[in-house]
Amino acid sequence: MISVAYAALWIFVFAVPWEAVVVVPGLAVGTRLTGGLALGLALFAVVISGRFRRWGLFHVAAVLFVAWAGVGIWVLLGARGIPQKFYTFVQLLAMVWIIWELAPSRRRQLGLLMAYVLGVSVAALGTLMLYRSEAGELRRFAVAGADPNTHAMRLALAIPMAWYLGMTYQRPLLRWVCRAYLPLALLAIGLTGSRGGMLACIVSLLVVPMTMTLSPKRLATAVVMLALSGALAVAYVPDKVVQRLATTGSEVESARFGGRFKLWVAGVHAFAQRPVMGYGVSGFRPAIAPELGSATDVAHNSFLSVLVEEGLVGLLFYLLMLLSVYLAILRLPRLDRRFALVLFGTLITAMLPLTWEDQKTAWFIMAALFGMAKIQATGLSRAVPRPAGRAAPIGSPALAARETERLAAAGRPRGRDATA
Repeated sequence: MISVAYAALWIFVFAVPWEAVVVVPGLAVGTRLTGGLALGLALFAVVISGRFRRWGLFHVAAVLFVAWAGVGIWVLLGARGIPQKFYTFVQLLAMVWIIWELAPSRRRQLGLLMAYVLGVSVAALGTLMLYRSEAGELRRFAVAGADPNTHAMRLALAIPMAWYLGMTYQRPLLRWVCRAYLPLALLAIGLTGSRGGMLACIVSLLVVPMTMTLSPKRLATAVVMLALSGALAVAYVPDKVVQRLATTGSEVESARFGGRFKLWVAGVHAFAQRPVMGYGVSGFRPAIAPELGSATDVAHNSFLSVLVEEGLVGLLFYLLMLLSVYLAILRLPRLDRRFALVLFGTLITAMLPLTWEDQKTAWFIMAALFGMAKIQATGLSRAVPRPAGRAAPIGSPALAARETERLAAAGRPRGRDATA
């Protein structure tokens, strides 16, 4: 049953980057169906087995954050209705729990990262197909009419994952799929014309020098892939997109940030009026309406959005989620730690210009990084990742880790995070 539930979770993560491709009146069919199936199967498996994993600080902070959002709705909105955004937070909390319960081993955690890389590859290919068919009509390109900025951030976040999996994954075919993602991602990000996506891409590419522990052969392969990526981007990204990306420096110097600066100023003014409770979930637009009138928009900054909508208390709970992930990352071995820090830094970069506090991608990455770190801390995976394709010697930590994972999968909990 656990394996079936994990398969549904894997498909859910695979569908997240391109969930807008198949919709029924605004409903993301792929993620709703697979997410609901994974939740039902996970609940059934936990009830049948009577076992659950003990939560960490990240999970406690996530529960407090969502609970505080509910308190704000009850106090500020009363019976006027519950915003859809609150239901989204509840669903994200359920997703975090499912990942925690169904991926208690390193193999399953890497499997979820691979699912995201494969899913975002589908989205990137869709962007290239859109450019091929609509190059003369559109100025920016994103699969299925998705927001180009959000699409670019999702693509950038997969770069550290693909690079890391290309170094450590055990299946040669999937390693090459991950390596091929790099040129595909850089080209697709360029086609989105997203300046924030370009900055996030620069941060994500830090994973290359920070994890450069390759043999001469693999180092040469990496250099070739990077050169190919740059050549494809230069050759195929349209001039009108390049001109837009070139305005990044002037936008920063003039403090316009694509029109976001006035929203941030209005948000700070609104926060000063209700610093503790905020304006309630989905309350950013009404909060800044007296100052901006019809020019209101979402915050375009995840942290400011939380601050205005849920006040200082909500922001503290949200920052506690991020802090718990960061502290957990620091306990990883060197290669894992450097990969995780780059991915975490890319996520923070993505959240600065976008309202991403309720995005599946952001919560998935936080849950996955915390899960990887806790697995390492509890001894379920003590071996430092070795280059894929080399057999582990008899009695090595790698074989010991696999045996521990086998016992854990068979229902024998190990470490302090598994309780009966």
